[in-house]
Order: sequence, then structure tokens, then C-alpha cells
Amino acid sequence: MTTLASVRDGLVAWVARRSATRWVVGKIGSRALSLLPDRALVPLKRDGVVPVAELERMREAGAVHRIPVPFGLRVWLVTGQEEAKKVLSDTGAFSNDYARLGAAVRIEQSPGGLGFADPPDHTRLRKLLTPEFTMRRLSRLVPRIDAIVTERLDAMEAADGPVDLVQEFALPIPSLTICELLGVPYEDRDRFQELAAARFDLFGGAGQALGAISESLSYMEEIVRRERRSPGDGLIGAIIRQHGDDVSDVELAGLADGVLTGGFDTTASMLALGAIVLLTDDDARAAMRDDDAATAPLVEELLRHLSVVQVAFPRFARHALRVGDQQIEEGDVVVVSLTAANREGTTDFEAGRPASAHLAFGHGAHRCVGAELARMELRAAYPALLRRFPKLRMAGEDPAFRAASIVHGVDRLMVHTR
Repeated sequence: MTTLASVRDGLVAWVARRSATRWVVGKIGSRALSLLPDRALVPLKRDGVVPVAELERMREAGAVHRIPVPFGLRVWLVTGQEEAKKVLSDTGAFSNDYARLGAAVRIEQSPGGLGFADPPDHTRLRKLLTPEFTMRRLSRLVPRIDAIVTERLDAMEAADGPVDLVQEFALPIPSLTICELLGVPYEDRDRFQELAAARFDLFGGAGQALGAISESLSYMEEIVRRERRSPGDGLIGAIIRQHGDDVSDVELAGLADGVLTGGFDTTASMLALGAIVLLTDDDARAAMRDDDAATAPLVEELLRHLSVVQVAFPRFARHALRVGDQQIEEGDVVVVSLTAANREGTTDFEAGRPASAHLAFGHGAHRCVGAELARMELRAAYPALLRRFPKLRMAGEDPAFRAASIVHGVDRLMVHTR
């Protein structure tokens, strides 16, 4: 049974990982988070890699559901795919600006960042990032991603006994890739990885996560100031060269921190959870290992099936409207279950399923700007892992799955490599 303490700790850790803890804990308080009913946590729970049965029952019962929560809010959960696309794409009807919660939770300001911004601010900030995430720009990272994957496989092979796939493989690959993308100096990369891991630490508590987030932002601002003096070849240097003083140090540090937030935990979770699926599905494992043409569609099916980002950033209704068969009022909070929407039509993982559109990266104006980078990492890492270790298998220890979080994942995954 879920206890109030576990709810509180899980929700504090969740918002900490999404860089909003400074705002939520400060304005609402961790004790208030413990008031959330168990039904409100259903979209954040899993049974191993699959959603809990209650979420599937909700999706089958209807596309939009009222979720009882405290704080005087009216909250709706969207589980239908078409309804999800409507909410995610309609910036005229829905806002991402948390200030719209207003007096209900005594919020004085938005936590900031692309995920919490509306046009025209969102449009301006996203345009700064988009050119750096085109395939042409990202292609320069391919050799380095391959080298990072090889380095991690070498480290795993050198280890005695079982190794933790999370610590040795899933976490370092996106962390070091983001270092390359941002242009973090080589001598700073150990520090960067420590900061990245600490801010997503589920076991250190909200206080530690808050400190790590603050330290991370301070470090990003330090990097931005260095890049102002001598812009490098990475994302930060490229934006400075193109836009100069039109983007402030605080804005640029926030964007860089957002790249870390959006691209580290999510990709690491995909690498670890995807490995579990591949190790338990012989057909998928063989196809990923032996058939280059199967890699891309298999990655898309893993993204759809796993949907590690379980819910999109909440939206706030700008005016009254209908979504599905429910009447949404102005100011209502609408949360989209990406997990449920992606499983409409099929709840199973299908190794031979043709690649199709999914919502794993979101949809509309707020769709993940780093989607192609994540795909590049996954397409490089999975086949390399299975080819290097044909006898790879999970050790006897059960994977340590997260209990309730916006980004589902596993915090420990012991495997045998030989």
C-alpha cells in the first residue's frame, strides 16, 4: 500500500528531476504533496516496464478523466491519443505558464524554461536551440557517440563479475554526449557527470536534489561566462556567436540546463529499460544484434512501448472547451498521459511492428527538441551492447524500478556480460 510518506518522497523526487522543485516545494510545500490521493499517482506508476493495470482500465473507460486533487484545483487526465494530440498542439487553448495556477497554490512566478513557457517567449527561446539540433549539426557527434559507447563497453568488459548496466552504461552515455553537445571543457567532465547524476538522485532526498539543481545552474552560468570570452564549437558557443547579447547569460544557462534535464535522465532510462525488453524478447534481441535495417524501427517501437516520460508538462485551459466528452473550464489543469496514449491500439511490444508515429517525445510546439539526438544514441548503443556481449543476461538481483515518477526508469540493473 502506498503511504503518505512514500507519496511525498516520490513526488518531491519527481519534481526535483524536472527542475521545478525550487518552485513547487517553496510555494506548495512537501507536506502538501503528501495529500495527493493514490488515484492521482496512477499515471506515474509502473509494474516493471509496463503501466499499472489501473491506467489501462482508465484508458479503456474513456479518453478524459477527472482526477481528485487538493489545493482547490480541477485536474483532468487525458489518456486517448487523439485527445492527447489536441491538448499538446493547441497553444491557443492551453498554456504551459505555471503562473496561471495563481492563488490556488500561491505561486508568484513560473519556474521558467521551454517546458513552462508560452509563445512568443517559447518561440523565441526554441528558435535559439533548433538550429543546433538539426541532423546536419548533430552528425558531427556521431563519431564521438560511437567512441563513448565503445569506452563504456570496454569498462564493462574489464569488470569482474556482474556489472550495473545503469551506472556503467546507461548513465554515462547521455551525460558525456551532452558534454560534447554543449561544449563542456574536457577537464570539467567528471564534475559535470557528478552534477548530472546528483540532480536526479532519488535516494538523496529533495534537499540534496535542490542543492544539485542550484549547483548545476551556477555551473552552467560559469560555462556561459567562459564561452562569452571565447566561444567554442558546442551549442553554447554557437548560440553566443549567432545571437550575442540578444540572449542573456541567465537565459542561455537555463537553456543549457534544460538540455541536461531533458536529455540525460530520459535517455538513460530508455537505455536501461530498453535493455530489459531486449534481454527478455529473443526475436527483438536477435534483430537488434544482427540486422542493421531493423535497428531504427525497433528503437521506435521501444520508444512507443516504454514511453519513459510518462506524462507531459501540465497545461492550463485558457478558456472553457470540450476535450473528448468532458467539459474543461477556464483555469483547469490538463495532464496528458503519454504512456496511455501511446498504447492505444496495442499494449504489447511488437518486435516486427513497422515504425509509426508516437508521442514518446511529445507533440506540437513543445515536442522534445532533442528527439533526434536521443535516437542517435539509442541506435548506436543497443546494437553495440548486444554485439559485444552475446551472452548478456540479467543477474539474479531484481531490477530496482522507480516507484512513481514522471520519468520511469530503473536505478540498478545488474547483468552478467560473459
